Amino acid sequence: MSGTQTGAGDTEATADFGYERVRLSEKQARVDDVFRSVARRYDLMNDLMSGGLHRAWKSHLISMLRPSRTRPHRHLDVAGGTGDIAFRTLEAGGPETHVTVLDINEAMLRVGAERAGTKYDGRIDFVTGNAETLPLPAGHFDSYTIAFGIRNVPRIDVALREAHRVLKPGGRFLCLEFSRVDLPVLEKIYDAYSFHVIPRIGERVAGDRDSYQYLVESIRKFPSPEAFARMIAAAGFSHVSHRRLSGGIVAIHSGWKIS
Repeated sequence: MSGTQTGAGDTEATADFGYERVRLSEKQARVDDVFRSVARRYDLMNDLMSGGLHRAWKSHLISMLRPSRTRPHRHLDVAGGTGDIAFRTLEAGGPETHVTVLDINEAMLRVGAERAGTKYDGRIDFVTGNAETLPLPAGHFDSYTIAFGIRNVPRIDVALREAHRVLKPGGRFLCLEFSRVDLPVLEKIYDAYSFHVIPRIGERVAGDRDSYQYLVESIRKFPSPEAFARMIAAAGFSHVSHRRLSGGIVAIHSGWKIS
């Protein structure tokens, strides 16, 4: 399982940064550097890397979220700086749907704010913050999403507890994340594409091979769907489940805050 640990003789926990082990205090800064580097080309790179499939995956996420069209709905999208999930949520919800976009990386948030312009005035906020220490009140949100972001959090268990804290009773947690391919033939093709093609695309399009090498490696270090489901349940969520999409390339994880 991916996570943190303390080695013999160490005084500080360590965490995965791709295939490298780094001190926990270093990981967030290194992840910030990755996303600062790719912010302007992030959505274009998602299209190129997934062949556009990320759009279908996100649409599936929103279909599960189902923000209310008839009553107020407060939604929190974490690690959603460029606004992709937020805009979809606002379009799916009614006029009283409000989305708070939280991201630790200000470069990503600037991209999202520029994309939003004035279209959603009064219905969207962009907040700089850490998923592990949300600067938000308890029991405030009807729903929480995090798409392709949880694997970059140094302490996933802490972030999950924070998600539980800020949701109202009856609120829903949804996480879209890369997963474990469950078809042997597809797995070989996917691995070859991930390790040999994606870093090259990153180098040519975003001018940054190393960041995309990290992103590929971080997918392989993320817990299996079953292990991640146990982490979600341990954070206090009930009725935990997951759906594999596209042969297991991604999964959508769900949990409910009952009380």
